[in-house]
Amino acid sequence: MIGLASLLNLLLPYWPVAVIVALTVLLAWLVGWLVGRLIRGGSPQMAVAARRLAVVMVGLIGGTLALQALGVSPDILLLVVALLGVTALVALRDPLGNYGAKYFSDIYTPFKVGDTIEVKGYSGKVIEINPMTTVLLSDKEQLVSVPNASMIHDVVVNTSPQAWKEVIIPVSISGNIDLPAFESDLLKTLSKLRARLDPRFPPVVTTKARSPQSTDLTLTLMLRRPEDRDAITAETNKRLTEVLDRVRAGRR
Repeated sequence: MIGLASLLNLLLPYWPVAVIVALTVLLAWLVGWLVGRLIRGGSPQMAVAARRLAVVMVGLIGGTLALQALGVSPDILLLVVALLGVTALVALRDPLGNYGAKYFSDIYTPFKVGDTIEVKGYSGKVIEINPMTTVLLSDKEQLVSVPNASMIHDVVVNTSPQAWKEVIIPVSISGNIDLPAFESDLLKTLSKLRARLDPRFPPVVTTKARSPQSTDLTLTLMLRRPEDRDAITAETNKRLTEVLDRVRAGRR
């Protein structure tokens, strides 16, 4: 019968492999969860595919490290990882480009649902901005689906009256922050900018989505002069950071 000491001596060389496997499983679960959270606004099919791809990539990397710990050449596995990575990037290039462009357009492109815009020779009223496309309703009552990447690559003309006045800033806060207190503090702080804002339209905070973990908001400002857009955006972001710091400090 093999004694306990002999069994431990037998398994001792393989403990790094066991650690690597355990960490790989944990990291694969964590990465899959994070990817799911990041693209939760997209289609369920895309979210599932992205999570599976992330788990497979982490598993292959962990397998490569485990083979190295065993003293086995991981060259073939490394080649498989590289090929899968290149294949995934090529296959998902357009969807990921449109998905990423959606978040850049949220911040940098001055239009929203309800505005009338012109892009790539098409014009219409924006009725939906989803993770892949911006949907327009044309004057002929036709639906025009424009890839979000076009909002970054091409010239977008917002023909809505007074669209130049509007500045929309996305805000994301922790779900355990007192929302009314945060909104009150933010609006009070922004009152110091009133000389540079249109007095007819006070700042407005709108809730877009809310969950136990986080709350997504939009802050809408109306300018007096279009040339103040960059300065007011920078000053608002600075004041927003100060309000968040105060709210977090008050919870501690």
